[in-house]
Amino acid sequence: MTLFDSPSFSNHEGVHAFFDEKTGLKAIIAVHSTARGAAVGGTRMWNYGSAAEALEDVLRLSKGMSYKNAVADLEMGGGKSVIIGDSKTQKTPELFQAFGRAVHTLGGCYYAAEDVGVSVADVAEARKVTPYVVGLSDGAWGSGDPSPVTAEGVFRSTLVVAKRLWKQDDLTGLTVAMQGVGHVGGYLADKLAKAGAKLVLTDVNQELLSEVAARTNAEVVAPDAIYDVKADIYAPCALGATLNPQTLDRISAKAVVGAANNQLATPDIGQRLFERGVVYAPDYVVNGGGIINVASELKARQTGGAYDPAWVEKKLSRLMETLEEVLDRSATEKRPTHEIADAIAEARISAALDEKTDRERLAA
Repeated sequence: MTLFDSPSFSNHEGVHAFFDEKTGLKAIIAVHSTARGAAVGGTRMWNYGSAAEALEDVLRLSKGMSYKNAVADLEMGGGKSVIIGDSKTQKTPELFQAFGRAVHTLGGCYYAAEDVGVSVADVAEARKVTPYVVGLSDGAWGSGDPSPVTAEGVFRSTLVVAKRLWKQDDLTGLTVAMQGVGHVGGYLADKLAKAGAKLVLTDVNQELLSEVAARTNAEVVAPDAIYDVKADIYAPCALGATLNPQTLDRISAKAVVGAANNQLATPDIGQRLFERGVVYAPDYVVNGGGIINVASELKARQTGGAYDPAWVEKKLSRLMETLEEVLDRSATEKRPTHEIADAIAEARISAALDEKTDRERLAA
């Protein structure tokens, strides 16, 4: 199957592959849409089984960023990048500088930030050779690690769902089965535990898992056993597609609220969740806090201002209103939540594209 025939291609504006022999860099940058502004999205370093697997991942993630940024009402398009390699053994400063040079060749149509396997320090290395990266800590505009703000958005979304399903303002008495306690998951676990939730955790990183479980008084299960936990809420916070034909019948939770991207392996999984009465909080709605944080940094850099936490809070609160709208419309229109969220994102992207086309026509 060629790139253009892939179901995940989805009208991407550009897909770019980069190789640097000296550092071993193998990277793919996908730019899905610049209708609402320069594409912005994280960089994932993962030991993919094949280049085809990496391509599939970056295409899905890139489109997801377009939708995430639109739903959060940010003046940014969507893109994503992946670096093929083991983040534990193959990272070097030179590798990320080579990645920065790759980003720079795109001339500012894409800004890279952190994602799985990539840290603020890694992005800082790329910043040495290009201005087209965000999620940095230095300078008045620096927003730092976006993970805590992502976790805050997922936590607030969990409270929104709990209010609807169980008519309570906290999580007392509710069990949350959380898959993944990394950058975002660890912060989220702390917040959920403080709100009264009983946590059941899993992660492939046993050392980190033990640490988070100890401070949150959580139960620990093997990675595959998380799907069989008798929980009220399933919180996928690792990699995507964990809601799939193999796991769906094993999950007994009444709600799915998590930080992972692309949680539905295929759209029909969202339909099946809806038919079962499971409330699915669409991933790119609830996990938009981090990109909102990054957007404040980019806005400050473009205007010569400073990072503005009040602006971030306003956008995050507005995002929760959008989640309420998605849940309300799902109930009223009797349609799955992911379809409602997609419709909102697509309408905003389409409107921006029409405006962009009109401006270009007038300028011609």
